[in-house]
Amino acid sequence: MGSAPAESDFLRKTGMAEPPMSCDCFVSLPPGSRDDHVIFGKNSDRPRDEVQEVAYYPAVSHPPGSMLECTYIQIPQGEQTHAVVLSKPAWMWGAEMGANDQGVCIGNEAVWTREAVSPGEALLGMDLVRLGLERGDSAWGALTVITSLLEQHGQGGPCREDPEPFSYHNTFLLVDRNEAWVLETAGRLWVAQKVTEGVKNISNQLTIGAEVSAEHPEMRSVAQAQGWWDGEGEFNFSQVFSPENPPARMELAKQRYRGGTELLQQHDGSVTAEVMISILRDKPSGICMDSGGFCTTGSMVSVLPRDSSLPCIHFFTATPDPSRSIFKPFVFSDSSTSVLGVVSPQFGPDDPVRKQPRFQSQVDRRHELYKAHQVALSTMETNPDEGLAIYEILRDLESQCLSDISAMLNGEIPGEELGDLFFDSVDTEIKFYQ
Repeated sequence: MGSAPAESDFLRKTGMAEPPMSCDCFVSLPPGSRDDHVIFGKNSDRPRDEVQEVAYYPAVSHPPGSMLECTYIQIPQGEQTHAVVLSKPAWMWGAEMGANDQGVCIGNEAVWTREAVSPGEALLGMDLVRLGLERGDSAWGALTVITSLLEQHGQGGPCREDPEPFSYHNTFLLVDRNEAWVLETAGRLWVAQKVTEGVKNISNQLTIGAEVSAEHPEMRSVAQAQGWWDGEGEFNFSQVFSPENPPARMELAKQRYRGGTELLQQHDGSVTAEVMISILRDKPSGICMDSGGFCTTGSMVSVLPRDSSLPCIHFFTATPDPSRSIFKPFVFSDSSTSVLGVVSPQFGPDDPVRKQPRFQSQVDRRHELYKAHQVALSTMETNPDEGLAIYEILRDLESQCLSDISAMLNGEIPGEELGDLFFDSVDTEIKFYQ
């Protein structure tokens, strides 16, 4: 096992107890999509017992000089924040993925680079996802929000609810009704690539090569000063900044990346919400993850019509394992509100995340749907026939819902009051499990 010393050396430098396994993000823009829609998807792969909640926060005007408490640090609050819906680990302020009322979606991925991961507390990549959504009115607008906050505050801090250190840098997929941006970071440095058509996915590795659309002004000079680039040849970001001795099991991320690319390419020209959901449920590729201490703890798919008179539709599971979960639609409206069945309990100043030293104890963060889903999963294992019957009924309801939404977006049926869809879907699912 020639790679073992390199792997343990890499894990020591990055403060990780075990090799990383993490998320996958996808986008399809016309002509990759069947309809004139941009389709976004993400699986959030996190520590197995971590609860992911789906929370709605309304648009707010903030008094000048307000401060904002993120997961670990305080930063100045923006004057105006957009309404957002977030799929987020229940213990942190930030989010794994989400959307705002301007038609912007963002997901992030863990990544390791030649730049050292800062041991101190700063903004988490998940905080940056939420900040980009709260403050950005387009994919590019959100990207400039994230890169400027990265410059001011840096990224870092524990990325899981555990006293064992586990930190990383981040890549982001930012999407709106017109275009997508891939943003890849190394410390405070960054590069970005614009995507205007077709299909694209990101996993836990650097993917931007020489086709750079925007970059940190000091990116190349830092690479040259460190001896990573000679300043003469072509500047290829992923080659220059990828770690020299990545752990052997980071190959798994490459396999998932290739598997995701293949699945997208198979459907290139015909991608719909249903296709994106099927990709997120794919077990053979590892995209629907269940491996060691990690699994897919939450999933999201969004449909962003190019026609701005049509609403964007955002589907969330709010439960682990999309192959055994139901995607439920959320639409921003004047009556949008948080659905308590998928919001975790709050612990205020007594929360072990807020006490110093952090993470010295655990609390039960399970929301109502999570608990009901756990019972249903255990029924599927102990009484497969009964479990499968419940699940098939729910999958039929999901299919019907997807068909109705597709027909509404294509003008075949009128758009009824969509604001209560998410509440109704969560409520129906909980009742079925009972």
